[in-house]
Amino acid sequence: MKYLAALVSALGLLASVSAVPVEERDDVQTVTLIYQAGPAQYTMSIPADGNVYPTNNDLSVNIIEAPDYNAYSQCQFHTLNEATLASSISPEGVNQILVGPPTPITGVSCQGMCVHTYGECWRDGQWLGPCCSGFCAANRCRPWVSPW
Repeated sequence: MKYLAALVSALGLLASVSAVPVEERDDVQTVTLIYQAGPAQYTMSIPADGNVYPTNNDLSVNIIEAPDYNAYSQCQFHTLNEATLASSISPEGVNQILVGPPTPITGVSCQGMCVHTYGECWRDGQWLGPCCSGFCAANRCRPWVSPW
């Protein structure tokens, strides 16, 4: 009888630990960054694999837009001169990073994944990831600006 009680307890513990399977992914999310320098701009698309990618551009950037990735939290920007980076949202609801004073961005590295708009940020009580461009509400990533 004691053996049966111990077995049931162990199986119950095992079932609660493995109730939510961990999804392994081999693919790497792509990050699109739009570097703005006054009226000029250039765009880069890089994998979020943690490697540093050079920009090969000497424009003094004042705004970096990240329409499909949480770049402020998940990217590291290398600048030619010392600059402060601040998170912002455009009137259209696009993630922006303000660069002050404007300076050339020499390289960028991003790592991790984020959940696209209306994707699940929570499922079965488990956090799935930060929202790429918006906030998590009612288990879904919602845009910063309502489309209606």
